[in-house]
Amino acid sequence: MPKALRCHAFGGPETLMYEEIPALKPGAGQVLVSVKAAAVNFPDTLIIQGKYQYKPDFPFCPGAEISGVVAEVGAGVNSWSVGDAVFGQMPLPYGGFREEVVLEAESIFKLPGGMGFDVAAAFGAAYGTAYYALHTRGQLRPGETLLVLGAAGGVGLAAVELGKLLGATVIAAASSSQKRALCLTHGASHVIDYSTKDLRAEIKRLTGGRGVDVVLDPVGGAYAEAAIRSCTWGGRYLVVGFASGAIPTVPTNILLLKGASAVGVFWSGFAHHAPEACRQQLGELSDWVSRGMLAPRISHRYPLSRGAEALKLIAEREAQGKVILMP
Repeated sequence: MPKALRCHAFGGPETLMYEEIPALKPGAGQVLVSVKAAAVNFPDTLIIQGKYQYKPDFPFCPGAEISGVVAEVGAGVNSWSVGDAVFGQMPLPYGGFREEVVLEAESIFKLPGGMGFDVAAAFGAAYGTAYYALHTRGQLRPGETLLVLGAAGGVGLAAVELGKLLGATVIAAASSSQKRALCLTHGASHVIDYSTKDLRAEIKRLTGGRGVDVVLDPVGGAYAEAAIRSCTWGGRYLVVGFASGAIPTVPTNILLLKGASAVGVFWSGFAHHAPEACRQQLGELSDWVSRGMLAPRISHRYPLSRGAEALKLIAEREAQGKVILMP
């Protein structure tokens, strides 16, 4: 019997149960994937507490992105064969923390040559979110200045890399010297310790008083207003998430005076409403990763049986890059 990490009642990571579950069978147009790696993301810590947009029926497995090997194909599937190495997203943002999953054949991607299962699971949601944010929602242009808050997290570090790749000057804000050093190695031109320094004053100093063109904010909370006030004329403040646990109140008068925009970034919604555009962006990203232009950082790997520890690490914001479960 396959095993899974399941949630039977809303609560913290310690409430999850590692247990046997019934085997799955692919239906028409579907494939059964033997999971080799699954990424742990901040929304996983919210969904098990009942704090996310989706509230699944019990019991359920958290986990939105996986990689693995095709173990069985359903009727009518000609695009995949048993043994193919693939990666993809779960159709809803949960269900991946298990030894096998069923996915629609058209929703998965072939692993590029030389890419490991851990890297394939690590880059989809983080880099997909960051690229959608910067390229599509923020329209970041070469020569502009990008501020990334929570820059050592999964999405933050991906945004640092992509910002540099897109030709921007990247300012990375992170709370520890180790995290800031990591950001510098991944393409940041400047770093800010926003746990001890005045964020607005540091941005003003680093930009010569001009401010930043784009802010990518997966943190929310107390730093949001300072970041918005640090935007230059026509700036774009990208709302990615609320890792701090607090949803900020946006000072719309400042947006008015600066001709600035507050822009929502919901990658799962993008994948649902514009699947072909999402697939195209993921294809671009996987090509850049396989060519060494992007380097997903994996800070921790855990067996599936220790998934609760991985979720706790993410919840306490101790990870530097991505955390991966290896069934």
